[in-house]
Amino acid sequence: MLTQYGIKLAVDIITTDFGKLVAQACECLLRRGVLTKSGIGRFSGLSSDIVKKCLWVLIQHNCVQDFNLEQLGAGGSITVSTHYMALFDNIIMRIRFSKILAIVSKEQDEQCAMLLEGLLQHGRLTLTQILEKAAEETNGGGNADANSVRERFFRLVTSHYVQPCPSPEPYIALPPEGDNPPKKKGLKKMFLKEVTLEDQALAAVKPMETVGFSPDTLSWADTEDIKNGNDLPSTKAGMKRKLDLLDVECVEKEPLWRVNFDQFKHLLLNKVCIENIRCRLDDKAGMVLNAMLKPSRSADKIISSSVDAVYEELLKSNLGLTLERVRSYLEQIGCHLVADDEYSIDLGNIIQQAQKEEVESIVLKRYGKEAYRMFRLLTNYQELETDKISDKTFVDKKETAKFLNRLWKDNFLLVEKQSAVTGGGPDGNKETVLWKANKEGLVYEVLDELYHAVLNLRIRSNHEIDQQREIIHLNKIERVGEASKRFKHLQDVTLLLFNSLMMVDDAILLFQ
Repeated sequence: MLTQYGIKLAVDIITTDFGKLVAQACECLLRRGVLTKSGIGRFSGLSSDIVKKCLWVLIQHNCVQDFNLEQLGAGGSITVSTHYMALFDNIIMRIRFSKILAIVSKEQDEQCAMLLEGLLQHGRLTLTQILEKAAEETNGGGNADANSVRERFFRLVTSHYVQPCPSPEPYIALPPEGDNPPKKKGLKKMFLKEVTLEDQALAAVKPMETVGFSPDTLSWADTEDIKNGNDLPSTKAGMKRKLDLLDVECVEKEPLWRVNFDQFKHLLLNKVCIENIRCRLDDKAGMVLNAMLKPSRSADKIISSSVDAVYEELLKSNLGLTLERVRSYLEQIGCHLVADDEYSIDLGNIIQQAQKEEVESIVLKRYGKEAYRMFRLLTNYQELETDKISDKTFVDKKETAKFLNRLWKDNFLLVEKQSAVTGGGPDGNKETVLWKANKEGLVYEVLDELYHAVLNLRIRSNHEIDQQREIIHLNKIERVGEASKRFKHLQDVTLLLFNSLMMVDDAILLFQ
């Protein structure tokens, strides 16, 4: 979901990683949506040549998707032009690189994490470039090194951590005549999701990704040179962010590979759900949920598993849980028995509960205990009158009205006024005020605040580093006395800010 502070955060990330000009082109796409190259130049004020280079960088690092679009021109003729759209979720994933590498280090090994780090650093690489980069880091390790790199890369592909890039500029054709669905009228129209141009472009890319998870995708590579110990082709991958996309002809027969951000987003969200269960229940409950989710690579919210499979996974942790205790924990975390010894869990329920807890904590910190009790009461009821809220929360009616109005002004609550006829005369009409929690609208509000918090943490971290720039540039021998203390203080502050940012990012995953 794109919010105002989300856009500012994305621009800050691109500025830090690629510079102001690239960020300017990216911001234009984020704020104005799908545009052509000339449209980006017109709205951003950048020259055509600069826009072209900026788009190369953004596409190389999977921050922008290009596609060809059929449109009706003058006189009914069909024209085809290249359009570009910003991939907001991929840009935000750039602050999660450390989390991604931690997952791969734990589930695979450090060598696999190093391979993935190269893809995170350079965006898109061929297998030849990946092999060259690994050889440079090991100072030329010979045949065994090349073969082991290929084996680790294959593990990353089969684990869905790496996928082939979509073919350049997917094609979106005009719908055939008569395919336009009839317009819906009435209330049903409110529940129909409009298919946007961005949705069509992503759908055009999606089918191409399925090829990436089969051994056949690696069969194109000519491994004879590697096996015979000959030199690899001379396409260099050493310089960060400066792969020459103009020389793509020399590697066009090799597919480009990229990190599968969707898979890592799914895994990170699972970790947040596990942490939520661990905090609400206990460590063992979190490990039971982890054992249930671990074999699944699907992004579906509803996961099913047998008790035996969960129990076998838990045996590796030496928890000492019996089969009956495992069943008990499965029921506690919200699993339902769907067949003989097979349980199913809806992660959507855990996410909703975690969202509710996050919003309630914001209300508690910002408005106090009384407002917190009122808001929590309203999240459990459809709607309530002011008097009933006052009675149930044991707060004075005047104070209750003040708290409710503050929550309403900040979009935490919705208010509805109803008139009821109670008798004759001028006082016969009585107006009743009903309050209810703004559950749907809060997602945007809270997410925008979380993006704002991450942006502030990044700005503060950069400020602290800029203040101590001269200390950072000193070598270890020169960094003594007061300089050493200042450097240690800087390390402590930046670590604290980084950990805070990662905690806020966990909350973003719940609402994103």
